[in-house]
Amino acid sequence: ARTAYKAGARWVVLCDTNGGTQPSEVRAIVEKVIAAGIPGDHLGIHAHDDTGQAVANSLAAVEAGVRQIQGTLNGIGERCGNANLISIVPTLALKPAFSRRFATGISAEALTGVSRLSRAFDELLNRAPDAQAPYVGASAFATKAGIHASALAKEPATYEHVPPETVGNRRRVMVSDQGGKANFLAELKRRGIDMPRDDHRLDALIAVVKEREAEGYAYEGADASFELLARKMLHGLPEFFRVTSFRCMVERRFDANGQLKTVSEAIVKVLVEGEEKM
Repeated sequence: ARTAYKAGARWVVLCDTNGGTQPSEVRAIVEKVIAAGIPGDHLGIHAHDDTGQAVANSLAAVEAGVRQIQGTLNGIGERCGNANLISIVPTLALKPAFSRRFATGISAEALTGVSRLSRAFDELLNRAPDAQAPYVGASAFATKAGIHASALAKEPATYEHVPPETVGNRRRVMVSDQGGKANFLAELKRRGIDMPRDDHRLDALIAVVKEREAEGYAYEGADASFELLARKMLHGLPEFFRVTSFRCMVERRFDANGQLKTVSEAIVKVLVEGEEKM
């Protein structure tokens, strides 16, 4: 490393190629390299995630003095992946231990796009986003148990380490058979439905959700289904149409090219403004 630096290398990047180095070891190695005469503003870190510590190793290296982090979006990389920049960048920008010491060059406005960036990248790769990804996952700022939701409404910092909007995410209070009134009231308010805590219709809504979840339904990830149920029970929904009957058929038949294909057909009869349509 010293030879490369003296020969004119702009950056000397320390690589944990097999992903097995521990954060304490990374810190000690960086300190030794700096003590050997290579300044931190010429040092970088390249960590792999084989022990699930690529982000921790990268941050440990920064604390020890390196000034370049190599990583990838959503941690994409060979084997178990590389250091996830989607987790590293918000930590550097939002956590005082780093933000008070270092400048990232990333504005608060730009940081709000990190969730959108992560999801767009997953879409390009045609893979499902990680719901539990730090900062940007759909569950990163979600709570389910009723007592947690009640505390969250009173003091968000008790359950949120950063405001979700700073990274372009949002708070989610899940409605389920484990949720109390606080969960339901928070989700109803988010949908523009305000009602008192002692409204008997709220108790009826909670009872229906619990009954349906006991039958196998799951509302905690079905926002639209919950809203339809809530509006139907609390305010009433206009009946745009009513299904009077339906029939489905699946058969195997030969197409015009003589190829045997599976064909599905459905006939649905609906009543629209008193007129039956098919």
